[in-house]
Amino acid sequence: MTYLQRNISPHDLSNLVTNEREPFVVTDEHRSSLAARCRSIPTTRRLRGDAWMVERRGDAGRSFMWSPITARRTIGNTALRQSGEIGHLLDAIHDVIDEHLSRASRGYARPGSLGHWLAQQPSAVLAIVAAEALTWGTTALETLESFETPYIIAQSDAYYDVAGARTSLRGRRDALINTPTGRTVVRLRTGMPSPTAIAGLRADLTIDAFANVEGRAAQRIVGVWPDAGIALAVDGTESVVRAGARDLLRVLITQFRQHTSAAA
Repeated sequence: MTYLQRNISPHDLSNLVTNEREPFVVTDEHRSSLAARCRSIPTTRRLRGDAWMVERRGDAGRSFMWSPITARRTIGNTALRQSGEIGHLLDAIHDVIDEHLSRASRGYARPGSLGHWLAQQPSAVLAIVAAEALTWGTTALETLESFETPYIIAQSDAYYDVAGARTSLRGRRDALINTPTGRTVVRLRTGMPSPTAIAGLRADLTIDAFANVEGRAAQRIVGVWPDAGIALAVDGTESVVRAGARDLLRVLITQFRQHTSAAA
């Protein structure tokens, strides 16, 4: 089931977390089925699938590049895990940036990584990076505290390497709300939700379920667009996880065809 909430209030957000549904469990059979379908794609390159590509229906567009905008979530969430308070957030952001720079100076930042990119930027750009991360972190804290429910900042995104296939899946998750009956995954987004936003949330929920050691899907994933005052929620049912897996497979096949066309 999918829920749409406009003009979100703390009461509305808290209601979106309330869900007594028994979570769906991904079994070994489900994992084997996904692996078999991924292995059937005759690629010699590694394929990667995530909600962003699902929302774009497999059109990768321009190659990913680091910028103050693309770096703000990674730095902002790391700082939130370290500080947890708005009053100390900027100091935590500077600490995160300094740690990346330190690792890069010692040769521990691989080419293409955030640390490698930060080390190449002048101080003016680093100041913009910090400002963007502060905006992200502040908005995230204000939004999450509106849930009126205990939450934790996710330690990392969900990653799942499909067994025996050249395929990696990444599910973004910004916070987790744990209850006695299960968990809710929270995604924070900017701007307005796109027409394919539900499919993106479904993909994030599906990858989170496959990445879970016990295969337990989140009871619900809630996407919040604070700028628009809109929240969308998708339940972690079997039909949703199956649909999410199908969406991801379509993206992987599209990606393979694009690689093949480019090489021709």
